Formats: sequence, structure tokens, C-alpha cells
Amino acid sequence: MTTVNTQAETMSAYLIVQIKLLADRHQLAPYRDAVGPCAAKFGGRYIVAGGVDVETLEGKQHDGRSLVIFEFPSVEAIHAFWMSPDYIAIKKLREGLVELDAWAVRGVV
Repeated sequence: MTTVNTQAETMSAYLIVQIKLLADRHQLAPYRDAVGPCAAKFGGRYIVAGGVDVETLEGKQHDGRSLVIFEFPSVEAIHAFWMSPDYIAIKKLREGLVELDAWAVRGVV
């Protein structure tokens, strides 16, 4: 009997986002309210939401931007979420309100 290694297929992945707010945070509420449920459709869940209390243990100080981390079942799930028609529509709710950097990172089993 041959065993198939499915480790890569079941490896969690993380969507890490740093956000610089350009407007009043209340204006971002429709985006914040919509993004979590949309991510959940693709197996995503918040690990860190709006983290600004970052303790520097070594290296440069945190730059003060809000930090958001989602866990997804895979990088492919992150891509499916990011490119989904639902999320593309939701992204429009944050246009002009934030600047952000986003990274997809594979986890380890």
C-alpha cells in the first residue's frame, strides 16, 4: 500500500496585513464588517485583528500600523479569497481610506 504525503495540502497559511489608516476609522466599518465573513467562506479566521500593541523584542520598532493576521487552510485558499468576486467588491469599501501591505505565508505542520 502506497501512502500519499498530503502534508503540503493540509498546511495552514497566513494572510498578514499591515494597514495605515488615511481617514476616520469609523469610515472603515463597512469594510471591517464584511471582510471577516467573506474570509470565513474560504476557511479563513482572524488570529490578530487590529493589533497595534506590538512589543519589539529585537530589531526596529514597529511602525505603528495596524496588524491583521488571518489563518487559512492553505495558500490556495488565500488566493481564492483574495481573487473572489465577493472580496473584490469588498475591497472597494476601503479605497482611499487605507494604505496596506499584504503577504501570504505558508505555515508549518
